[in-house]
Amino acid sequence: MPAVQAPADILREVFGYASFRGQQQDIIEHVTGGGDALVLMPTGGGKSLCYQIPAIARQRAGHGATLVISPLIALMQDQVDALHEAGVAASFLNSTQDWREAQAVERQLLAGHITLLYAAPERVTTPRFLELLDALHARGQLGLFAIDEAHCVSQWGHDFRPEYRALTLLHERWPGVPRIALTATADALTRADIIERLRLQGARQFVSSFDRPNIRYTIVEKKDPTRQLLQFIEREHAGEAGVVYCQSRKRVEDMAATLNAHGITALPYHAGLPAAERQHNQSRFLREDGIVMCATIAFGMGIDKPDVRFVAHVDMPKNIEGYYQETGRAGRDGEPADAWMAYGLQDVVNQRRMIDESPAEESFRQVMRGKLDALLALAEATDCRRARLLAYFGEEMAPRPRGTTKKIAAGADSTRTNGHFDHWCGNCDNCLNPPQVWDATDCARKLLSTIYRVQQMSSISFGAGHIMDILRGKPTDKVAQFGHQQISTFGIGSEYSEAQLRSVLRQLIALGALQVDAASYNTLRLLEPARPILRGEQPVHLRAAASAKKETRKRQAPAHKAPAPAAAELDAAAQARFAALKAWRAETAREHNLPAYVIFHDATLAAIAARAPQALQDLQGVSGIGATKLERYGQAVLDACLAASAH
Repeated sequence: MPAVQAPADILREVFGYASFRGQQQDIIEHVTGGGDALVLMPTGGGKSLCYQIPAIARQRAGHGATLVISPLIALMQDQVDALHEAGVAASFLNSTQDWREAQAVERQLLAGHITLLYAAPERVTTPRFLELLDALHARGQLGLFAIDEAHCVSQWGHDFRPEYRALTLLHERWPGVPRIALTATADALTRADIIERLRLQGARQFVSSFDRPNIRYTIVEKKDPTRQLLQFIEREHAGEAGVVYCQSRKRVEDMAATLNAHGITALPYHAGLPAAERQHNQSRFLREDGIVMCATIAFGMGIDKPDVRFVAHVDMPKNIEGYYQETGRAGRDGEPADAWMAYGLQDVVNQRRMIDESPAEESFRQVMRGKLDALLALAEATDCRRARLLAYFGEEMAPRPRGTTKKIAAGADSTRTNGHFDHWCGNCDNCLNPPQVWDATDCARKLLSTIYRVQQMSSISFGAGHIMDILRGKPTDKVAQFGHQQISTFGIGSEYSEAQLRSVLRQLIALGALQVDAASYNTLRLLEPARPILRGEQPVHLRAAASAKKETRKRQAPAHKAPAPAAAELDAAAQARFAALKAWRAETAREHNLPAYVIFHDATLAAIAARAPQALQDLQGVSGIGATKLERYGQAVLDACLAASAH
């Protein structure tokens, strides 16, 4: 067999990058050499290269093709398009192809003309596909198995797909073929499940930092989420691409209609839409600038669009894994991006109800409650959001160097020393604008006491609104009907606003002191952790309810569209070249029916514009320009730059 080509040479030749990032080189060398690996790497960290380069190296060394198991058809198409642009022979087998197209791909595969073949787990485990792999293996042409989005194998993960569990047969049937399993999101429980379910006990584990320092995390108290979202987009992301996650299909469609009515180009995406409409909307999102996608969690896994400037949640997700995976779709290009979420009492109620009404076993529901509690703790946190997020995945955020740690207001974090915060990321709402914390012990005791007395008096439970009316002394018809004005706590909480009481109720539910009984119209019931609070044995210090919350950053929409973040530092002449390159790229992408970023990322165009090339050799070494792209597009890129400079 030929000698294995150095991965660094393939990185430069095929993909046009001068050096690896993070653990990429160790992973790639290990897998290229035939080792198994489990790779945890954040979205945008370069996971795809971790199996694409070994696939190229192993095929060139005579080991044969790589099978990539991918859960989504759209993701397969994007990956194959990008590989074709880089000059790599790749294809897929999925339901979009007719019988003749699928047979043509199979013939190419058996002839050794395909380096990477993408397929869904459902197809991989069919008898016909297994026979195809048997034929490849018999010829010594089955080089590597890459299992992408590996968290789908775990019932504890946020995207569980039972079909992934059948993938154990790959190792059982062809034990000599190396495997690499990759995911961007897995806590310790999910990670252990991946190892067990995929039989990866002997695999090396590569766990990269989960930190996405370019993403600013903001969680706001939900009041009028539609208005809050509009203000957020108009002030900070006018004309930019983003994703808005909603819990229900109806909310998705209503939100998209509202954004469009306010001049923001928005599209809906959910599983209830016709497949053709979903595909059309996703294609527009990927190929056009400034589109906002309003979606349920049906949208997103594997979306590679690099210039998504914000991800917003108007409804709370189920757990931190889902939140991290979804917010990770922002800022894949490494430029500044926002993860924004509105969160309120009803979110807590809804998520608790969905878990409690689940037909799953109690042990599973208990784990899901724990995951929800971790997300509630993140939402209610008064310290650094990023530190808490990383801690959930078992990573401690490194203290900022003294010389760069910014002094901020005291009282927001117990780790403060001499006016400085050792765990201060400088890019979340709590760090930029420390929240106030108040002693809510008295308020919490009054609320819990009111619930207790109402249950004693009426032998039935009531919802949050009625409990607050009693505590604030409001003589409503319902209060009079049940005689609740006679309760000793009637009116003793009149000094608290409704917003304060809702905030305390929400946080008492998050603490596990209260339960929302979905079967009884979302009524409130006391739980055991309420007992020490009622007795005055446990103080309750809570985040203050927001009133007129300060903006951490106000960026009014400019009269003209601001330059892409990658081009912000270019001078006027380079900006003109960058604009010309973007126009050329847009036209080329339309001709090839590809997303523009598959041709070149903004960062590559900015690097070309800064270099002001005068000849083709000036393009060599620009990050993102491999040999195939230089040959295919070099002259056109040069012509665009020279034409812009001439003007």
